[in-house]
Amino acid sequence: MLQIYNTLSRSKQVFKPIVPGKVKMYVCGMTVYDFCHIGHARVMIVFDMVVRWLRASGYEVLYVRNITDIDDKIINRAIENGEPIAALTNRFIKAMHADSDELGLMHPDQEPRATDYIKEMQGMIGKLIENDLAYQADDGDVNFAVRLLPGYGELSGKTLDELNAGERVAIVGGKRDPLDFVLWKSAKPEEPVDTRWASPWGEGRPGWHIECSAMSCDLLGEHFDIHGGGADLQFPHHENEIAQSEGALYGKNRKDDDAPFVNYWMHNGHIRVNEEKMSKSLGNFFLIQDVLKRFDPEVLRFFMLKAHYRSPINYSDFQLEEARSGLLRLYTALASMPMSENIALDTNNPWAQRFTTAMNDDFNTPEAIAVLFDLASELNRAQGDEKQKLANTLRSLGASLSFLQRDPTAFLQAGSKHQEGMSSEQIEEQIAARVAAKQSKDFAKADLIRKKLLDQGVVLEDKPGGITEWRRA
Repeated sequence: MLQIYNTLSRSKQVFKPIVPGKVKMYVCGMTVYDFCHIGHARVMIVFDMVVRWLRASGYEVLYVRNITDIDDKIINRAIENGEPIAALTNRFIKAMHADSDELGLMHPDQEPRATDYIKEMQGMIGKLIENDLAYQADDGDVNFAVRLLPGYGELSGKTLDELNAGERVAIVGGKRDPLDFVLWKSAKPEEPVDTRWASPWGEGRPGWHIECSAMSCDLLGEHFDIHGGGADLQFPHHENEIAQSEGALYGKNRKDDDAPFVNYWMHNGHIRVNEEKMSKSLGNFFLIQDVLKRFDPEVLRFFMLKAHYRSPINYSDFQLEEARSGLLRLYTALASMPMSENIALDTNNPWAQRFTTAMNDDFNTPEAIAVLFDLASELNRAQGDEKQKLANTLRSLGASLSFLQRDPTAFLQAGSKHQEGMSSEQIEEQIAARVAAKQSKDFAKADLIRKKLLDQGVVLEDKPGGITEWRRA
């Protein structure tokens, strides 16, 4: 029975979808003004894992992840570059998809862009004004009146006074209260024409928070199962999504038995770099495309899922090398076994039961991966038919996390991308020279070749029939 830690209740809860057998899930996606970094990678990898496990568990999943393609950062970057907004955002959407594809991730079922939902956003803003939860300020902006909505702060667990203490004392622009947030930004004269839309409140563009409420409600309904995103979005973004969505639907008087906007809120933990917060100013900001020039995509996925999705993780080359070593152990266990196609996993298998128990405990991937390592150890000791059964089980369980689906020899011989060393051709030449030395009884030379290869990070394994297999350490 699947349990999910619900940020809203601050507890694990048994997962009960609104419609039996079906799951509707929305995840906050990227603001496309630059290339994706490893923080984005964690969000993509974590919720790819969640969708895979839900589907492996028999659920029909509708997975929506939005694209923010209008935003202050986007406008500023486009002005700096002297290019239209659409040219900038399309370029970085293409780059985001390239990163996702190289990481081996599934595309969301729906990937709405904010600029395609202006009408829906305006409709929701209109409802909030009708419900006396929003107002147009003197500067032209339309703002949400936070103090008029009972229950605001439930997701972050803070009272209005606590939240207010963290805000600037001065009231910015035409806001009535520092906690109020913008729903519709009035256009500025210097802003390009492709950054503004006509509205009942004058030309302008949507605020950041309203887009997710409008898109999720349009595609998934006013009440859906799971909403995910990074921990940094819990407040204010997700808090404001709840306020907007429920404020538009119920007004100021939501009753206890009214359905919430979302049943389960999931947030993945932060990424730190060498124990410091990742930021451009500290120079520890890593783009996905740069990391993948140096490390195999499966290694990056494995690194991300070795930690529980809610835990903060520390990113470093050392940590990625450790992840690579772990994958080497698993692939080495599979190396001598033929790859079988379309293996049906026996769910009564004790290994599958342990794995399922771990994953059903709030997607506990560290414990699930520990099962894979235990299984690999058992596989190394097994013989005959039992060995093949264990290999099939290992691959099948790995598939649930999108691991161990490649040819083991290809993975083992690929090495680490940033390592300098011998090419595959050079290694094969040395192996041939070693075979020739052994045939001529020059065992000292054969041993020397083995040692030199080992010094280069190449491990040889002699098999029956005079066959020598190799892998990179």
